[in-house]
Amino acid sequence: MSRAGFPGFPAEAMRFFRALKRNNRREWFQPRKQTYIDYVKTPMEELVAAINAEMMKFAPDYVREPGDAIYRIYRDTRFSPDKTPYKTHTAAVFPRRTLPKHAGGGFYFGISPTEIEIAGGVYMPGPDELRAIRGHLLENHAQFRRILARPALRRFMGPLGGEQLTRVPKGFPADHPAADLVRYKQWLFDVTLDPAIASTPKLFGEIVSRFRAMAPFIEFLNAPLVAPKRKPAEEFFA
Repeated sequence: MSRAGFPGFPAEAMRFFRALKRNNRREWFQPRKQTYIDYVKTPMEELVAAINAEMMKFAPDYVREPGDAIYRIYRDTRFSPDKTPYKTHTAAVFPRRTLPKHAGGGFYFGISPTEIEIAGGVYMPGPDELRAIRGHLLENHAQFRRILARPALRRFMGPLGGEQLTRVPKGFPADHPAADLVRYKQWLFDVTLDPAIASTPKLFGEIVSRFRAMAPFIEFLNAPLVAPKRKPAEEFFA
């Protein structure tokens, strides 16, 4: 897989980010913007395109043009005490088409000199999406547990994570078999890998293998959001 995909980032990419961390200001970045384009932005676009080609085989609804998938290097400092203008990593996100970027589940990876992060799931659902997913879990918890138990998912991504409530949310039965699942406010998998592989062909295979393992999990969580023709959650408890 890695031989056909992406050769890895040039060593200059991580050197650029390490230098940027020490010199995170516009006066330093602007004369070196072409370095960023040549060694970070362009290879990142090539990596996303290669990932898209593989995702067409197992998650075609999540394929996203590189220009839309890749986060900009410029930080939004409006509400942050940290006013440094640039990110010291590169990252991309692959939400399901037809859903808002952060409302449903999607895939993510980020690369920096200190770590490679690969993640997937539902991170910032709104109240309506959160309630729809919880209702879906009430009806289909056995299927969800089978997905979580898949060897590939456990091997590549470890245990399910995400912020949880201390008790079952209001309106949901505390004695339901899915009570532990509906306590989640997020449903996430997140792993970090050795940053040394960023400059090797192994990077591509590590990302794609984990995306493939997470695909059924993410598609399950998006099912009630893509086709919201289910009974309102209140009807479960009438």
